[in-house]
Amino acid sequence: MIRRTNIKYLVVILAVIYFLHLYFTTNNSQPSLSEPSESHEKLKFELEIPRKEVPVSNNFNHTRQIGKAKACFVILIRNEDLHEFRATMRQLEDRFNHKYNYPYVFLNDVPFTEGFKKFTRALTNAKTEYGLIPKKQWSVPDYIDTEFLEERLEEMEDDEIAYGGSLSYRHMCRYESGFFFRHKLLDKYDYYWRVEPGVQFYCDIDFDPFVYIRNHDIKYTFTVSLREYPETIPTLWKAVKGFIKKYPQYIEKDNLMDFISDDNGKTYNLCHFWSNFEIGDLNLWRSEAYLKFFDYLDRKGGFFYERLAH
Repeated sequence: MIRRTNIKYLVVILAVIYFLHLYFTTNNSQPSLSEPSESHEKLKFELEIPRKEVPVSNNFNHTRQIGKAKACFVILIRNEDLHEFRATMRQLEDRFNHKYNYPYVFLNDVPFTEGFKKFTRALTNAKTEYGLIPKKQWSVPDYIDTEFLEERLEEMEDDEIAYGGSLSYRHMCRYESGFFFRHKLLDKYDYYWRVEPGVQFYCDIDFDPFVYIRNHDIKYTFTVSLREYPETIPTLWKAVKGFIKKYPQYIEKDNLMDFISDDNGKTYNLCHFWSNFEIGDLNLWRSEAYLKFFDYLDRKGGFFYERLAH
């Protein structure tokens, strides 16, 4: 038989449990999907923005009121990468683009198959465009010594340098560095977002990066900076200093020299942008200064004799 005192304690315990239940369901309910949590906020893209001048949370609401940017996704891709890219594109649509419908521009050095076009079109309500890269921009120029090029490919392959013996990788790096922004399909756009097959987007992106960088005159954004492999760029810094000396008029006073050199430009500290993810202003690459710089490096042969990456 249960004693009265035990019944009293049981009633008290049940009452405490009940009130604790009310407290936690009232104060610790799940956050609304329209109101990102603090941890979610920290996972938003870092765009190198002067946050204390323009509060991010306020600006997101403002940017949505003034219209979309003239922008697109740019994807340099092969037909055989379709399966890997479908998962990437599905996530990009789910996490961001279903709200904004920015167009996709696919670029390839060979024609896209009808299957590739069919499956990518099915994944979005946005416009999709498919461009063929001009042969001249995906071939070895006549000022490159092809015999020396073959020697260098073999040397870097023997030294087990990543992509050291790959000519197609060099074409890709050269194209991303100096030509993608010149494709006629991009003429109507001012901003681009580079998307690589296989990348994943884990969090909702609840603001428009294109509008944000447009409104704040931001030219280039990236996610991480790594140290370059010195054996892939033995003459790069010498070429850069040669360009600076020849074209001082193109060097901005407020530049990033301290970011890439620890001794005021004497040597390169190997710090470089990881460009597999980038959002930027196409007009930066279309500028006279950048076109001169690319042409200068290209003529030195580093994209082929070495392994300059973009």
